[in-house]
Amino acid sequence: MPSKTTQKAILLIFVFGISAVFLVMTRQFLMPIFLAGLFSALSNPLYQRLLIFCRGRETLASFLTIGTLVCLVLIPLTGLIGVVVAQAINVSQSVTPWVHAFLEKPSAFADYQHKIPYYDQILPYRDVIIQKLGGLVGNASTLLIDSLSSMTKMTVNAVLMSVIMLYTMFYFLIDGHKLLYKILYYLPLEDREEQLLLQRFTSVARATIKGTLIIGILQGFLCGIGFSLAGIQSPVFWGTLMAVLSIIPSVGTAIIWLPALFILLLLKNFIGAVILAIVCGLIAGNIDNIIRPRLVGKDTSMHDLFVLFGTLGGISMFGILGIMIGPILAALFVAIWEIYGESFKDYLPKVATKKEDKQK
Repeated sequence: MPSKTTQKAILLIFVFGISAVFLVMTRQFLMPIFLAGLFSALSNPLYQRLLIFCRGRETLASFLTIGTLVCLVLIPLTGLIGVVVAQAINVSQSVTPWVHAFLEKPSAFADYQHKIPYYDQILPYRDVIIQKLGGLVGNASTLLIDSLSSMTKMTVNAVLMSVIMLYTMFYFLIDGHKLLYKILYYLPLEDREEQLLLQRFTSVARATIKGTLIIGILQGFLCGIGFSLAGIQSPVFWGTLMAVLSIIPSVGTAIIWLPALFILLLLKNFIGAVILAIVCGLIAGNIDNIIRPRLVGKDTSMHDLFVLFGTLGGISMFGILGIMIGPILAALFVAIWEIYGESFKDYLPKVATKKEDKQK
């Protein structure tokens, strides 16, 4: 008879081996499952209210919750993506001929060139700058068209994954708490540590989503309105781009609207420049300081650098969905290290603060 230690070792080998095979087998569905769990957690308050309204009928409440999510999020998002793609193609088709005309007849823009600061110093390098600018815009246009073609090919797959996500979410809303308790049961941690991990992760993730996505959407929406009022073409495309760039601390949307403001000044469109300065600079630029404290509330927010690198890393690894997944994984990283510090505080050496150093 094998010893109990041998039996447990063999059992662990089977557990990890079969689990690895199962994860490899279902790897293409892991992303929809993850998103289903994320959206289920975010929409759980709505589900609980609908559950009371439906007098405890879980199936009906879950169905209504998913229907609400589809009507308020997925359908508008699909329409937005269609408009953004159309306007992105329009931007690509309009910018490239403009650059070519600039290269062929640079003298046509001589009236604007002398207004550039230190123009006399950069005049000898004008031709080189123009060629580099043309190559940069040309490469950007090519990249944009290639990305749009790739997105078109992924449309069918995205629809399939969305259906799987909604189907999974339907059951997560009903039985998600049972699955969560089962996962916590299998973790080799004390109950206090498991609850602390769950609480910290939920709090940081909620704060990150609120502070990054919602504020980014608001800033992109306001800046898009500013571009439209200023008479700039394709405002939906530029607004969406600024919503994504809003994750960059201290700079954010200014990467787009500030050069646009200077171009309007060179074109003597002073009214449009004033509109951009007020809407994008004054209103959208300060919305983060005004809304973030009320929106996040008592939730623990991450440092801006964690949000930035988490989002950029998420985009590089998971594509456009990394805008949500990246900060969530960064939140899990922060939560794990906080749990570690709490659990091993008796073994970790004390580090004196600057205030304590001065007192010494």
